[in-house]
Amino acid sequence: MELETVRSLAGSLKEQVHRVVVGQDAAIELLLVALLCEGHVLFEGVPGVAKTLLARAFAGGLSLGCSRIQFTPDLMPGDIIGTNLCNFQTNTFTLTKGPIFTQLLIADEINRTPPKTQAALLQAMQERAVTIDGVTHELGDGFLVIATQNPIEQEGTYPLPEAQLDRFLFKIVVAYPSRDEERAIVRLHGHRTALPRSGELPIEPVADLATLVAAQKAVAQIRLSDEILDYIVDLVRATRERPSIAYGASPRAASMLATASRALAALHGRDFVIPDDVKRLAVPALRHRVVLAPGAEIEGLTADVAVRQILEQVAAPR
Repeated sequence: MELETVRSLAGSLKEQVHRVVVGQDAAIELLLVALLCEGHVLFEGVPGVAKTLLARAFAGGLSLGCSRIQFTPDLMPGDIIGTNLCNFQTNTFTLTKGPIFTQLLIADEINRTPPKTQAALLQAMQERAVTIDGVTHELGDGFLVIATQNPIEQEGTYPLPEAQLDRFLFKIVVAYPSRDEERAIVRLHGHRTALPRSGELPIEPVADLATLVAAQKAVAQIRLSDEILDYIVDLVRATRERPSIAYGASPRAASMLATASRALAALHGRDFVIPDDVKRLAVPALRHRVVLAPGAEIEGLTADVAVRQILEQVAAPR
């Protein structure tokens, strides 16, 4: 697939999403990057800023199997991955697959459920497979998790474990819209009190699995020079060397940032990565992978600020 075709595909999908979602251009671009490099995405924002609507609209633009899980405190791991049920008439066990057996999984309010249930996604997000009673079942191509969560300061939430956070390519913070955007939202959706049903979304699928796989293969061929590779490694390693950061990003973060930078270059019609691609993606790719030292948190430092300081201090190639 030619890069111009990849760019056209992304533009068509963005156009479909904008039929129901006002603004959020940065979040949509990051979603497109994640789609092109098989990365999972975590949305964080207060209730009512269109996290779930954005995920649903994005799913509607793809001819992929889609499931949605509403995470609650009483949700069990078996409710996600499935279980083997005994048929007493035949004295045999039959696999009842859970909603994770899909291609695009919307994990809504993922931090409303305890860590035991959150962990049910770990193997699926890393290996695209799940193990039930000792038997591994492949999830196939196209498996992608789009999760939403409320800010962890809110009541009734459970912080995601670091092992799971590290499996998300991006953590996208969904902020309040501008006044003009909010006015447009009210004009578009102000005639109803609930979100439109799935069948009511005015969105048409613009890509199937075969098209998506071809686009992902094209993105994988984008050139990444040794200078850019060194820049990515130096950025990630710098997160482990600052006294304000207790735990820095993992080597997996460096690999994911490199892959995402290729996808962003493709969206801009280039067959090579430039430093600005890396800079654009560094904060959403690293903000959830660094753990601040207690003293830094007391002083009001945030993960976003810490990553931006690193971007300012690590020299980019010319």
